[in-house]
Amino acid sequence: MNALHRTVAEVTARIAERSTAGRTEYLARIRAAADAGPARGRLACANLAHGFAAAEPAGKAALRGSVKPNVAIVSSYNDMLSAHQPYRDYPESLKKAVVRAGGIAQFAGGVPAMCDGITQGRDGMQLSLYSRDVIAMSAAIALSHEMFDGVLMLGVCDKITPGLLIGALSFGHLPTVFVPAGPMTSGLPNSEKARIRQLYAEGKVGREELLEAESASYHSGGTCTFYGTANSNQLLMEVLGLHLPGSSFVNPGTPLRDALTRAAGRRVVELTRQGGHSSTMEPTPIGEIVGEKAIVNACVALLASGGSTNHTMHLVAIARAAGITLTWDDLSDLSAVVPLISRMYPNGEADVNHFHAAGGIAFLVHTLLRAGLLHEDVRTVAGRGLSLYTREPVLRGDDLTWEEGPKESLDHEVLRPASDPFTPDGGLQLLSGPLGRAVIKTSAVKPEHRFVSAPAVVFDDQHDFLDAFATGSLDGRDFVAVIRYQGPAANGMPELHKLTPALGVLQDRGQRVAIVTDGRMSGASGKVPAAIHVTPEAALGGPLARVQDGDVVTVDAAGGLLDLHVDHHELQRRPATGRAPQGAEWAGTGRELFAAFRATVGSADTGASVFPGVSAPGQEVPVVQPA
Repeated sequence: MNALHRTVAEVTARIAERSTAGRTEYLARIRAAADAGPARGRLACANLAHGFAAAEPAGKAALRGSVKPNVAIVSSYNDMLSAHQPYRDYPESLKKAVVRAGGIAQFAGGVPAMCDGITQGRDGMQLSLYSRDVIAMSAAIALSHEMFDGVLMLGVCDKITPGLLIGALSFGHLPTVFVPAGPMTSGLPNSEKARIRQLYAEGKVGREELLEAESASYHSGGTCTFYGTANSNQLLMEVLGLHLPGSSFVNPGTPLRDALTRAAGRRVVELTRQGGHSSTMEPTPIGEIVGEKAIVNACVALLASGGSTNHTMHLVAIARAAGITLTWDDLSDLSAVVPLISRMYPNGEADVNHFHAAGGIAFLVHTLLRAGLLHEDVRTVAGRGLSLYTREPVLRGDDLTWEEGPKESLDHEVLRPASDPFTPDGGLQLLSGPLGRAVIKTSAVKPEHRFVSAPAVVFDDQHDFLDAFATGSLDGRDFVAVIRYQGPAANGMPELHKLTPALGVLQDRGQRVAIVTDGRMSGASGKVPAAIHVTPEAALGGPLARVQDGDVVTVDAAGGLLDLHVDHHELQRRPATGRAPQGAEWAGTGRELFAAFRATVGSADTGASVFPGVSAPGQEVPVVQPA
């Protein structure tokens, strides 16, 4: 193992320095809560009786005392969404495993889980990002009864896992194990799905052919198999040390998946202060695991794997929930030295099942540790040291064991060592300039498309862009599509992934095209250059509100530049045009219930959160003017 890379060490040190006050206060708070002992022992008799009224006699007897640890189960189960459907039978399996380990468990509560895939292009998508903070609050409500000594968190997809983690960190004194459900088996290859989508956008195939392709791709229980936000979540939870090693990408309904689920139940008991039947484990609260080094490890893993752009917000919000201040500059500096070592769709042809078979997270951690790009000296739910995550789970008969994972990639088209990467830097870049700051995912964009300088075509709604594409008014010319009033405060920052097929058609015709938006482009951001999460957003007076059709905009991924070729003073004199939805335009699909979120949500670069101290409402960042 090489010494820690200088840049990784420097970024970690400056995060720790700027986070001193927040992290100190956070740790003092959770340690005080832990020192107070089992919470249910301090409840009045009436309170405690309410807490175990519905339990079986044996459970009541255990909960009356304080010897056995009580484990909360919090789940995002529903049977409509494929990623969450496998969780249906987890609670009973986990309860039995906890009891066998010497504890007791209660199903503490459920959290909502929505699917960005279903709501793409629909009004419901405007609730998607807000749902992360709703989930965090729901998890906190589930744990607020103070009956628990440990937690099992069941969640997978885009906003669910970050929300559960933020909620868990508000009870950071409790040992917490995240329990994945795994990806569905491989279906229609992702490249073929993308081809059919583009043909549909061109009008060359009909809805029946498109639906057939989509159904063959999304075909069973488990997460979607492309490397979007859901599977980025799973990889990051493992590298953070919150999953059992090697558990992220084991398919649902397999003997190994079932064994790993039971093992999670046993493990959380061992990590509590009471320890169940184990006296050898040290108590491991989640707030002690998610420290500065763990956050940097998560950033490195995201960059090395070409993960979801959504995590440029989620990781910032997660860090702040643990008293840590992570910035986009930290991610940008890490991206300059962290190599891209994985190719999964949309960054390649493979899916997460292929990645797992090629060596998966065990090899990824191994090669990044050897390159000095990860901190080894961290605490995890598996024990001390990230090297525990170079191991893979194996079933030997009925016995679950962990053995050393591969030290060489089994498929160099999918996964490579850090010494022989696909590219020498990460798949995410930070852009800045007169329009503000933005994020661009370059891992799926060919080098010849990473620089676009062309006249702007300005839209205040994604549907207006799609109408312009349908009428042919965007044909035959280079342009930068500016899609504004899509930020957190404007309309909840919906994903604009439905624009990808149309933009891909035009790019394939030889047009030079790009998109600039204060919205999101999803974890499946594809082959068209997209400067996303532009901050400050248009609805809060950002420069995007003063861009006009015909203004020349430059998106330069290699140079880190988001430029507007308009005189600074002229731009300042221009009035803002367009607007975010207002008043009755918010009615429908539950959007009217989220007015308080729109009024208080923070900027994308501070995590786009509604929680005070996690994100400052309307916080602006310095705007770089051209020399």
